[in-house]
Amino acid sequence: MISNFRLHTLGLSLLIGVAAVPAAHAQASISSAGSGSTEDRVTTLERITNAQSQLLQQLQQQLSDTQSDIDALRGEIQQNSYQLNQVVERQKQLYQQIDTLSSSGAAATASASTSGATESSQQTPSAVQSASDSAGQVGTQTGDVNKDYNAAVDLVLKQNKPDDAMAALQAWVKKYPDSTYQPNANYWLGQLYYNKGQKDDAAYYFATVVKKYPKSPKSAEALLKIGTIMKDKNQLDKAKSVWQQVIQLYPNTPSAKAAQKALAE
Repeated sequence: MISNFRLHTLGLSLLIGVAAVPAAHAQASISSAGSGSTEDRVTTLERITNAQSQLLQQLQQQLSDTQSDIDALRGEIQQNSYQLNQVVERQKQLYQQIDTLSSSGAAATASASTSGATESSQQTPSAVQSASDSAGQVGTQTGDVNKDYNAAVDLVLKQNKPDDAMAALQAWVKKYPDSTYQPNANYWLGQLYYNKGQKDDAAYYFATVVKKYPKSPKSAEALLKIGTIMKDKNQLDKAKSVWQQVIQLYPNTPSAKAAQKALAE
């Protein structure tokens, strides 16, 4: 299609160049039309007029063809842009699905802190240890880090099996300690435990994200959730300290804005 467009453009340029010759000839003919009989002059002018009309028709056809090529190119560009936007939107939805697992109240006012994270991660809750001991019983580890991670997450997103997902994620965390998905997996575990009402277990995993992966994009969100847990446990002084830490460590982020809102309330 682009080749056709270039050919039409080249043809149009050549046509305009060629048109200049008849036009110049026409001017010369008009100038010379002053000599001779009246009939000769009329014949010459008619011939010039016909030539100019043919030239205009050719130019109009070339312009029409070029416009058609431009319209086709514009359609291809729009289609490619739509497909790219679909890919970006799908990835955005995946991250949003993680957050929607929390309660609406936690999503509105949650926050977190390094001091609370340290305290929450000092001990492993018994429920977490129990789940860790039995993690290998659910979900088969294939040895492919990405495939196993996606399979564990699909237990939540597609199959609605949170208990199986927790066991599968526990097994995954132990099997692939060096994976770049570790922050996400621990965040998932924290969220799943929070949804079950096991706040201490949830705080343990959120604190793991904060302490071990402070540069991860999930760290600010994990801090946010720790503050929420402290608020849920009526430890308001600690919750306030957590929210202040979020604002200091992650300024100008959605988590910091949520912490500011929580403090104001």
